[in-house]
Parts: sequence; C-alpha cells; structure tokens
Amino acid sequence: VAAVLLGTGLVGSALLRRLSTCPLPLRLLGVANSRGVLVDTSGLVAAEVLPRLAATGAAAPSDLDAVLQTLCDSAAGLRVVIDATPSDAVARCHAGWLASGLHVVSANKLAAGSTLARWRGLRDASRRGGGRYGDAATVGAGLPVLSTLRRLRAAGDAVQGLEGVFSGSLSFLFNRLDGTRPFSRLLAEAFERGYTEPDPRIDLAGADVARKLLILAREAGIALEEGEVQVEGLLPEALTSLPVAEFQRRLPELDAEIEARRAAAAARGQVLRHLARVDASGRARVGLEAVDPAHPAAALVGAENLFAITSTVYRQPPLVIRGAGAGAEATALALLADLAVLAGA
Repeated sequence: VAAVLLGTGLVGSALLRRLSTCPLPLRLLGVANSRGVLVDTSGLVAAEVLPRLAATGAAAPSDLDAVLQTLCDSAAGLRVVIDATPSDAVARCHAGWLASGLHVVSANKLAAGSTLARWRGLRDASRRGGGRYGDAATVGAGLPVLSTLRRLRAAGDAVQGLEGVFSGSLSFLFNRLDGTRPFSRLLAEAFERGYTEPDPRIDLAGADVARKLLILAREAGIALEEGEVQVEGLLPEALTSLPVAEFQRRLPELDAEIEARRAAAAARGQVLRHLARVDASGRARVGLEAVDPAHPAAALVGAENLFAITSTVYRQPPLVIRGAGAGAEATALALLADLAVLAGA
C-alpha cells in the first residue's frame, strides 16, 4: 500500500504516531499540511515527518499537486489518499481522486456530509474509477455505525429511524454539566482535550452534528438534503462572527442561559443531552433536549457517542451502538482500520 497523508493536526499527528508501530504493509510517500510538504518515493519514516515538516518553511500552492502526482506515479497495488484535514477544498477533490482509481480514507466530513449531489458524486466516482471510500472516521470516531447500516441494508432490512448523541465534544459537555462548573469552563476543557473542532463554534452551532446526521441518513437510504435538517444552535448571534480568540474571551456569555435550561430540566428530574434524529420520512432535527433518566443518552459518560437504529428487525428495542466518540487517537485508529480493510488485513 502506498499512501499520502494530508493534514498533520491532532488527527494527522496521531496517525503518524500509530504508523510507527502499525503492522500494515504501508509506504508513506508524501505528507502535506498548510505550511509545507514532504515527498520521498522510497518512503518516509513516520516518526521523522513532523520535525522535517517544521523545517521546510512555507509551501507553494502547487506542492499538493506534487504530492498527489507522486502517489499516482507509484506502482503500488493500492494507492491511498488519507485526508485528515477539515478543508472543504480538499474534500472537493475526493470524487476526482476516486474517479482516477485512487482510494480515499477520510476523517473529513465535508465531502459526504454537505450537499446530496456531492455525496452522490462520491458514489458515482467510486463506481466509475474503482476507487474505494473509507469513511469510518467521519462519524463516531470509528464506532461501527456506518458499517452496521450498510450491513443491515445489504441484508434487506429497512432503516426506519436514527437517534442519538453524535458529537463526542457535546456529549462530554452535557454529561458533565451538573451545576458545579459553568458551561464555558467545561467547553475550554473539551477544547484542551482535543474533543472540539479547532473553532468550537462549529460544534456549538450544531453544524458538525448535522453533517454526521446527513452522512448516516444517506447510508440508511434517506435522501436528506442539507436544508432539511432543523438545527438548534447554542450560540447567540453576537458570538457567531467574532474572531476565534475574541469568541473564547466572551465564552462566559453562554453560561447563564445554559445553566437556566439545566436547572429547569433538573427540577423535572431530567438531564440535558444534545440529540440528533431522523425518521424514514426525512424529518430531521439536531438540538438540545431534556431527557428522562430512562433514556439511553442519560447514562452516557465522558465523550461517548450513542447511535440507536430502528429498523424492521430492530424495533423494540432498537439496535444501539455506544462508545468513545471523540479524540484524535480514536479517529486516527478509525483511519488505520479503513486502511486495513483496503489492504485486506
């Protein structure tokens, strides 16, 4: 397997650490981030990539093309692009790479989780070019929810609905929100742990969860479009367009409203959870809800995700998948798992 890695942030760096001890027969030909690139047709040593990249200086716009050309020129039986970026520009290249016969393994949700046309374009490109798309890292940090949906449908089961907590960062926040610490302090802790997006407003606005819901719904056979998801954001308008540093300074402005909602839920014997749901008719919602202690999401701890799948076979109770759903290490492991599937390991 020959591969190139795009992105060396939290996930990309975790992947490089794991590659140092990974048993997969993989040769890393190139690595690129927003500041530089490394290319070596004989293979890069994963442990040396970050120090070498730090010494390369600024990258030219054409460098990414050079990295991809190195992969295309390889005689390896499997040639894989690993996308560990949050870049829409990179995501827009996925279909073209698949159509050219390259395989793509991605933690980037923007290709499959934006417009329905782009999602269908990935499918069409994969059929035309033969490139396979590894997307386990896009939802649930590799929990087997996408693969489960595909297996159910392949076996003739019909998915009737999905519900759950799809964000590890928001799960962490509301699992720990008990009135002893303000919401802003919990959010700062989630950011420090690497649970949130680089700009936490993506999490708080519900956009990240909505993308995951779109990916899951489409795999479940529900042709959901972006504008059809009702999203309740947690941000006041005044904080949405600020620079990130200014937003972080003004985080305490969120505390009073969130605490009022928590206290109101607690008075009814309930807890707050950030839920996403869709049914077979396409009704879809993402937002904060108060749930009873018997609700499966009420028992979550840490940054766990929960996916409850209702189908013709799994009705009462639904099929539930639960586990760690955030963090660079888990996401990097999901990327490696998709690489292992491609390699037949």
